[in-house]
Amino acid sequence: MPRVVVLEDDEDLRSILCELLDLSGAEGCVSAGSLAELERQRVEVLGCGLAILDINLGAGVPSGLDAYRWLRDNGFSGRTVFLTGHARSHPLVREALELAHVQVLSKPIQSKVLLSLLGGGPDGTGAS
Repeated sequence: MPRVVVLEDDEDLRSILCELLDLSGAEGCVSAGSLAELERQRVEVLGCGLAILDINLGAGVPSGLDAYRWLRDNGFSGRTVFLTGHARSHPLVREALELAHVQVLSKPIQSKVLLSLLGGGPDGTGAS
């Protein structure tokens, strides 16, 4: 099972996601509430095999898309999944949907869907 990085500005949700992933067999969970926190944990983050990124991290701060670009620019080779509570028509969500090799999932995310992400393939099933 991969090590996972979770970028989510809601501290309670971030904690629950990491706890559920840890209990379900992830090698570990690196938790961050902002791009700056992600950058401070660079070595741990870049060692993860799965990144779960909230698209909108709040007004006037870098978004999950900025975090995605930072990850790619720094050699992250794992899978990326975006979470959003916004409609698909939201500009950030539309931008995420245009990216190749990422998934965009809606909040609230069901636990079975979250756990399927540990499977390894682009659809979480283990198939590549």
